Amino acid sequence: MKQLKQFTALIEREDDGYVSLCPELDIASQGDTVEEARINLIEAIELFFEVADPKEIASRLRSEVFITRLEVCVG
Repeated sequence: MKQLKQFTALIEREDDGYVSLCPELDIASQGDTVEEARINLIEAIELFFEVADPKEIASRLRSEVFITRLEVCVG
């Protein structure tokens, strides 16, 4: 039985497209638009869970990922 899990997606512009990253699994993808990069990342994560050995999943999965903003003095 399949279950839904939530993961983090970081998406940033790179040249003419967008790169997406799931930091919990260290899986990345890309697309021409933000939405395409998001959808492609979902597909990459689903494929990973379909084919990866349980040991690989356990070794790559980070249970805690924190995203925050920083204030840094520059210059």
